[in-house]
Amino acid sequence: GVHRQVLFASLGCFVGYQLVKRTEYVYAKVDRELLEYIRHHPVDFHASADKKRIGQLLEDFHPVR
Repeated sequence: GVHRQVLFASLGCFVGYQLVKRTEYVYAKVDRELLEYIRHHPVDFHASADKKRIGQLLEDFHPVR
């Protein structure tokens, strides 16, 4: 009956919440490890001098009429 639907809905919310929490934890852990690796190996991740801005990548706008 209705009590079973409420039970499964609340169970689904709880399981979904735990899965989202676990996913965010895994992503945060990977980000932390990646940033630590970049901090220890700055030679591999140097900023390029010829970096273009977004205005240089887009074509000039010419109105049709």
